Amino acid sequence: MPAPYPQDMIFIVVRWPVKPEFADQWLDIVADFTTYTRAEPGNLFFDWSRNTEDPTMYTLVEAFADQDAGVAHVNSGHFKEAIDKLPDYVTGAPEIINVTIPDATGWSEMAEVRPRP
Repeated sequence: MPAPYPQDMIFIVVRWPVKPEFADQWLDIVADFTTYTRAEPGNLFFDWSRNTEDPTMYTLVEAFADQDAGVAHVNSGHFKEAIDKLPDYVTGAPEIINVTIPDATGWSEMAEVRPRP
């Protein structure tokens, strides 16, 4: 849920290189982590996608309403549990982009594409 006024939104993208034997089960493996994170008061979204060219690569796109929400997420029990558990399922260190977007509360509409009547 967007904040009632613009804040400094934390936007994170993480690419997860999953071991081939776990690639088809990945969303089940991270199901609790996903559910609990989405339930956090400051979570704006937490969405997984699977790479169409490399089925062992998953991308997580997530955002938090502000710095406090991001800190609460990293300090949560489910985050710590995931950080302890997930190294068993990856082939390398996940790659991350973590930026703060000033005066943002979530997604904006893309101006170049609109539905046709």
